[in-house]
Amino acid sequence: MKTHWQDDVLWLETDWQRIRYRRYCNPYHPAPRRLLLVHGAGVAGDDTWGHLVPYLSHWSEVLVPDLRGMGETCYPDGVERPCRVEEYVDDLVALLDHHGWWAFDLAGYSLGGLLALLLKARYPHRVHKQFLVESALLDRADMAAVIALRDRYSEAAQRMREPGGARDGVQFFLDTISPNRILSPRAEATTIDRLARRSLGFSYALDAVSEACRRLDRAQLLAVQKDVSSFVGGRSVEELHRYQAALAASRPDWRYHCIRGCDHSLPFQKPRQVARQMNADMADYLAR
Repeated sequence: MKTHWQDDVLWLETDWQRIRYRRYCNPYHPAPRRLLLVHGAGVAGDDTWGHLVPYLSHWSEVLVPDLRGMGETCYPDGVERPCRVEEYVDDLVALLDHHGWWAFDLAGYSLGGLLALLLKARYPHRVHKQFLVESALLDRADMAAVIALRDRYSEAAQRMREPGGARDGVQFFLDTISPNRILSPRAEATTIDRLARRSLGFSYALDAVSEACRRLDRAQLLAVQKDVSSFVGGRSVEELHRYQAALAASRPDWRYHCIRGCDHSLPFQKPRQVARQMNADMADYLAR
């Protein structure tokens, strides 16, 4: 069943970014509860979460921002720049503080999943229930394998920055991150068009994650996470499933969900199914 949301597109001007975001409000919700949804590299917030939000039932307010270099968020002078993952988090904190969200639930997809981990580590008491959708940094159990994978993403980023190389770089990225995807010419063309629209910002996002994977202490970061539901596409690589299953087996506060019939693009391919599971896990969380 769909929720009756009212939504507005808004902008937050800071000294370093012009942040575009969508704010959803459910005027019929009986109690205030807030959710921040963070998208992945190369895509806008609306593209990622727009078909999922209508099926969420536990929240009175939802924020869906565009990260810097993606969607319509941009530097004041319009120039794309490399950055670190912590700077994306700074943008999210500016938005949260602007709205006075001192307590909220959090969902992150791919790059957004890594940002969710960092946001929880920075503000453990503000972030409550967490949802991670194929989170970056959690791709494989072995960090050496994670870094080797990131090296391939860095190659994709470099190809995007070559003259006329945007679409080639995006294709290389898709073949790396979703090798088992079901190929549909129309869907493939749509995905490449979307990711190539701001290919420079996309490439810098990939590099930011690659740099972070070499620098961050994953064990320390995981130690401060709590009440996590993790989603993996059924057609994603087996190493990813094994690692997420191992996390769920070793931690009572970690749930692992395999969403069958889709790959890394599960928020786009199965939004209703992901939303239903988020609702179910949230109901269990609230019942404790």
